[in-house]
Amino acid sequence: MSRKLLGVLAGVGLLAVAAPALAHHSEAAEFDENRPVKVTGEVVKVEWQNPHVWYYVDGTDELSGRTAVWGFSAGAPNSMRRRGITRDVLPIGATVIVDGHLARDGSPNASGGQVTFEDGSRVFTASAQAVGQRPQ
Repeated sequence: MSRKLLGVLAGVGLLAVAAPALAHHSEAAEFDENRPVKVTGEVVKVEWQNPHVWYYVDGTDELSGRTAVWGFSAGAPNSMRRRGITRDVLPIGATVIVDGHLARDGSPNASGGQVTFEDGSRVFTASAQAVGQRPQ
């Protein structure tokens, strides 16, 4: 194999490895800690994949009155598992209250924070870098 071809392949390999790192950005850049949301509704979808788990709640924000299917960004699958949170913790159809922070772009997306279930049990789904969120 020629040196030129090896150089091109090495460059392509480096770009492929770097792309996911470039796509990931901080919680503070995406969500506004000064715009809390408290959504009550039903879990309709869970995406358990890297770089973050996302779960969706069809509900209403108690603070603004806005009704939507809300997307909540949670921690990475491995960090969630280390905290004892598995994909079974957020079953489709469960009624929940989610405390988080609204996306800076105003869309019905938020950082997932504390999730409270009908029986009063709670899980903390925020990523390790979540701004202004701590389990209660």
